[in-house]
Amino acid sequence: MYQMGSISLCSKSLLHISILFLPCFIGVTYCQKFQGLSPLISPPLIPEILNFLDQRLSSVYPIIQVFKDTITSDPFNITETWVGPDICNYKGFYCTSPPDNKSAVALASIDFNGFQLSATALDGFIDQLPDLALFHANSNKFSGTISPKITKLPFLYELDISNNNFHGSFPMEILGIPGLSFLDIRFNFFTGTVPPQVFTKGLDVLFLNNNNFSQKLPENLGSTTVRYLTLANNKFIGPIPRSIIKASATLREVLLLNNLLTGCLPYELGFLRELVLFDAGNNLLTGPLPSSLGCLAKLEQFNLTGNLLYGQVPEVVCALGNLVNLSLSSNYFTELGPTCRKLVNSGVLDIKKNCIHDLPDQRSVLECDAFSLQPRDCPNPASFSLIPCKVPSSPSHPSIGPKRNLYHVWILILQSIGAYLRITESQSTQVCMSLLVHLALTGPSAMYNRDHEGSTEYGAWEAGDARYEATRDYDLLYTIPIPKGWEDPSFHQTGGIIGKQPTS
Repeated sequence: MYQMGSISLCSKSLLHISILFLPCFIGVTYCQKFQGLSPLISPPLIPEILNFLDQRLSSVYPIIQVFKDTITSDPFNITETWVGPDICNYKGFYCTSPPDNKSAVALASIDFNGFQLSATALDGFIDQLPDLALFHANSNKFSGTISPKITKLPFLYELDISNNNFHGSFPMEILGIPGLSFLDIRFNFFTGTVPPQVFTKGLDVLFLNNNNFSQKLPENLGSTTVRYLTLANNKFIGPIPRSIIKASATLREVLLLNNLLTGCLPYELGFLRELVLFDAGNNLLTGPLPSSLGCLAKLEQFNLTGNLLYGQVPEVVCALGNLVNLSLSSNYFTELGPTCRKLVNSGVLDIKKNCIHDLPDQRSVLECDAFSLQPRDCPNPASFSLIPCKVPSSPSHPSIGPKRNLYHVWILILQSIGAYLRITESQSTQVCMSLLVHLALTGPSAMYNRDHEGSTEYGAWEAGDARYEATRDYDLLYTIPIPKGWEDPSFHQTGGIIGKQPTS
């Protein structure tokens, strides 16, 4: 109960907050005002009563308002909607029933993607939201540090602070979040090394690309439970560790492009039976292609362009039945069999700038001869011809049209849905409409659901269905599956490119 002189304000329930706009006058009591002793002074304003839907919402209201005051730039006037007790209708805020109380209503998810908000810190905000399950803040101008208190959030399992202004070393506090399964810190300015604990954390999605991490790929890389691993556009060095074989049952997409990796491709890559996409383009990898790669039956996208690979392109690799893009350009391959040549003609295989001189757009003979004189040594040379599986005798590739160019395409983003959609243009070019969030959901407690299965008007999608598109000079975009309950097409929201816009 608030006591103002001799005037009492009635106490309110826990679901109410009284915001008082009472003028202060030195030497004049509120009792005097009401007794008419000072007729020139008006009585105090009646408090504004905020009626919240749930006590959990009333407790986070002041936290949101304090954070709002720290925002220094809001070009889209997002925070103008952060007024009043209806927090669930604030732009970027989403509510549902928390797992520990199905009758309650709590702030479960925040989606600031593309808002371009500026603030010097997130400390004191997300770490003070006890029911938060998802936080996505791609393409803003946040900076500062991550509070250690974030480890106290029991439901948080997705954290996306990508494309912001975070600096310094890897935020170790993140590793203490007990239920974290999705981590995206790409397009920041983090430096130093990635702690090995990241690869034993139990994550499902890990995006570290476009920072300034500099180190050898950790030896425990294969210990990861991650399905979607992106380390691209950093300064990782050394070979791809053979321990990657330990992740044979989980890894679906691996992106290592635009680093400084060296050494030969390990034979163990051929055991990644769930692998759909592998991209290690623009590194310093050398040696022949292991024939074990012919065992990657689910492989669709395979990019090794811009390395120092040589020898024959194995026919078993070109025979993979699900291949839609095999990029081996700008290497030093010298032989190409009939199956691989069919892929060149169909547009699946890009073999330009190699040393196969009966094909167009190859390196000069002089350049190829100079490369062949350089010393090369790969460990276990006999392993490159081993095929640890039964391969099909006659491959059957998907129909892809005259030329499938999966680079230099525009990436279309639908904001806040969490869907990967595919359309077909006249030239059979795939266009990706991708999302990185699971927001704008329907159905009870969908935001707390980690299974992420559902359907859209475009068809059903299974948990784990993800794809990839890229441009040569553009960030790689990935998707995560649709959560259960997302069925209402009225939730479609168009948004801008997540990350940076391609230049071509």
